[in-house]
Amino acid sequence: MHASSSRSSSTHNRPDEHRDRTSPLHSEGKPPSHAPSSSGLTLVATPIGNLGDFSPRGAEALASADLILCEDTRTTARLLTERSISARTEALHEHNERQRIPGLIARLQGGANIALVSDAGMPLLSDPGFRLVRAAIEANVPVTVVPGPNAALTALVLSGLPPHPFMFLGFPPPRSSARKESFAKLHAAERAGLSATLIWHEAPHRLAETLADMAEIFGPTRPCAVARELTKKFEEVRRDSVGELAAFYATTPPRGEITVLLGPAEPEQTSEDDLDTTLRSLLETHSVKDAAALAATAAGLPKRTVYTRALELAAEIKAAKS
Repeated sequence: MHASSSRSSSTHNRPDEHRDRTSPLHSEGKPPSHAPSSSGLTLVATPIGNLGDFSPRGAEALASADLILCEDTRTTARLLTERSISARTEALHEHNERQRIPGLIARLQGGANIALVSDAGMPLLSDPGFRLVRAAIEANVPVTVVPGPNAALTALVLSGLPPHPFMFLGFPPPRSSARKESFAKLHAAERAGLSATLIWHEAPHRLAETLADMAEIFGPTRPCAVARELTKKFEEVRRDSVGELAAFYATTPPRGEITVLLGPAEPEQTSEDDLDTTLRSLLETHSVKDAAALAATAAGLPKRTVYTRALELAAEIKAAKS
């Protein structure tokens, strides 16, 4: 979750005593070099759609690397060709990262300069690399970053939803039952006090179903935004209630890279109708016991009370089907 901090007034009144040792004026008044390290691991952000967003520092980091680790070497090759960068590339993805770490750490400890990129955006965020970074830190290998484009933050500032606090959650589970359970846990956290704009990435073919599940668990009136093809020619951001967006995408299949944002919940008391709606949705894919437990947590109500209501609803549903 994003958080901000403020400086105390004493920092402004006595700057010499409170200046951070990493300040640009440290080390005899000379600014530090912003060039990538001559050895170690450098995380390099890459464009999320528009190649013009690639920074000079990013290009320098890749051009000076002994090795570039890529999610997909073919995708990275297009970026390297665009900037006339000739460097060795190797694949690092979720299926081989764990096995490759020992060899990569040995090379880094031997003085190699290795860059890590994902197909688009900031490495590690819904992409491979976290295990390697942790291993490098534990091995005391220098790790730095060249920041740049990020789809979640780009979508956030375009959404019109509160920009902070926010919570980035990666991709929701691909199956509806698991998605609803994940959403129910978040809704429970909101009942306990969480108030943040929630952000996910989603595949185009699952968008309509995911929005429908959100509408069931969080309520159809929650403010929502769907950002598509950010920084590209057909960039689009649709802003509406989650229920209306679910209905729109059910009849208008989307294309491209998608980010979904759900606005914070309004403070409210859970009504009986809200509880029944949640229980009916969960009973479609869960046992009475599990549905009651999830709904009780989400609503902040006693489990025994919710279980009794779940039994009643389950009986009504069974009778309606017979």
